[in-house]
Amino acid sequence: MKKFGLLLMGGIAAVVLFANLAPMIALAIGLAVLYFTAKQFLKAETTFRKVLWAGIGIIALMASVSNVPAILGFVAAYVLYVIYKKWNENKELVKEESDPFVNFEKQWAELKRN
Repeated sequence: MKKFGLLLMGGIAAVVLFANLAPMIALAIGLAVLYFTAKQFLKAETTFRKVLWAGIGIIALMASVSNVPAILGFVAAYVLYVIYKKWNENKELVKEESDPFVNFEKQWAELKRN
């Protein structure tokens, strides 16, 4: 039952991730342009260049703000990562419990410590 829940949540997260893939890319591009614009604005020496870079920066900021729903895509990617870790965690626990020598070695190490 736990696997089914993980599979269901993973499916929903994957759909949300793929639905927000284009806005995520657009947000990344907008933030990169905004970063480059800010660096160029700080380097500019003339007033005309500062005004030019500020205008480009405002346009890039508006483009970035319009893609804020892409944050849902990043959240979905994180949820998929957590589900992947939980899915593999279950396999490791089952493998560890089924091996009788692992338990023996743990008990032997505890006896040696005492």
